Amino acid sequence: SNVGLTNKYTFKTIKKNSMCGDVIKIELVAKNSKISSMKYETDACIYCEASASLLAKKIKTLPIRIIKKELNYLKIGLTTNIKYNVSKKFNSFKSLIDKKNFKRVKCILLPIDAVLKALK
Repeated sequence: SNVGLTNKYTFKTIKKNSMCGDVIKIELVAKNSKISSMKYETDACIYCEASASLLAKKIKTLPIRIIKKELNYLKIGLTTNIKYNVSKKFNSFKSLIDKKNFKRVKCILLPIDAVLKALK
């Protein structure tokens, strides 16, 4: 339900993974400083697709300032051994990464980076 761009957005961005060539386009709609919807299109691997799908579901109704904070914590938590208190809402992202696919962490982070870029 979140796949496909509508050209109705408050924030919009395109982000490319320079390592593998994955591309994601994101449109965010904000009302009262909260995200009400996220639409996206990808030309990407399954890891990026899964991450974008999870992200689109998780950020709805959250305040923009909370989204920025939590996604930055999530990025640090997924790429380092430092343990940050990521909200339970974003814990499902941890299940996307294991020892077998850790080299694909950039693919998983691409939608997160795109949302953060759009919200700057």
